[in-house]
Amino acid sequence: MIRWGLALLLTILATVPVDAQELFLLGGMMQNTATSESDYSWQLEYREGLSEHIAYSISYLNEGHVPDHHRDGNAALLWTGVNLLDQRLSLSAGLGPYYYFDTTNAHGSGSYRNDHGWGAMASAAATWNIGDRWLLQLHTNWIETFNSIDSLSTLIGIGYQLEAPSGSGPVASIRPVSIASMDNELTVFAGTTIVNSFDSPNSVAVALEYRRSIARYVDWTFGWLEEGDNRLVRRNGLTTQVWAAKAFFEDRFSIGAGGGIYIVLDRFHNLVENRDGGRALSGLVSLTGSYRFHPNWDLRTSWYRIVTDYNRDTDVILGGVGYRF
Repeated sequence: MIRWGLALLLTILATVPVDAQELFLLGGMMQNTATSESDYSWQLEYREGLSEHIAYSISYLNEGHVPDHHRDGNAALLWTGVNLLDQRLSLSAGLGPYYYFDTTNAHGSGSYRNDHGWGAMASAAATWNIGDRWLLQLHTNWIETFNSIDSLSTLIGIGYQLEAPSGSGPVASIRPVSIASMDNELTVFAGTTIVNSFDSPNSVAVALEYRRSIARYVDWTFGWLEEGDNRLVRRNGLTTQVWAAKAFFEDRFSIGAGGGIYIVLDRFHNLVENRDGGRALSGLVSLTGSYRFHPNWDLRTSWYRIVTDYNRDTDVILGGVGYRF
């Protein structure tokens, strides 16, 4: 169950009263600290302030493709920091767990395997407030793991204050018209399935999802996923997840992170030796975002990471139209 520990932590933290909410997109380089091999890296981070000097963040980090390792992961960090120059400059440091997904060589077989495991992430950031809620950030991550490579990444990127900090001045001048909150959503998706192997074969994916708001900042979903047919995977089945979710701009825009299970009802008979025809239970770690363009309709995109115990992890990237009621 530790696969979904981060998702449960997100759900708990999402219920805590907060000060500011910031979303960052960062890009740069990472380095394997043991071999000095390097490649690109990028990160998506959501940060919420608990007080003027304390915050927490959740993030997705892609560490690129150094030899024998295609690794990415999710982190949940607790931050402390200080504001300088009339709150224009913020210096902060964070520490927390990192759960990684690593595509690496299956020694002796000439194939690949999907490794999963825990590590620790320590981060430092310098953030400059450009104005009108826009932010510029220089960011560094140090990652140490128990059974995978250790890495150092340096990134730079932009951020946006989804809600301005208390007492920070006027908010954006244009505010959307308030629309009624609705607890149910039915979404039809289409997209692509990408197998987490060195060749990354893909196929067309479709999904149907029912979403229900069950508490403040907490959603539950139940759905059907069809991953399509490629050289390594043909699966379909039932999905259920619990999400930490939050809406902004008077419910026009929302983001969320979820975790749950995927009950596979069909797959290639030769996927795993001696397991053909049987059902499989896999983990799900997901991100989602939606834009509400009508009181009853929205556009939603979701990214499912399917976590298996038989080296058939996949990324399922979906976009669709949802009806709220």
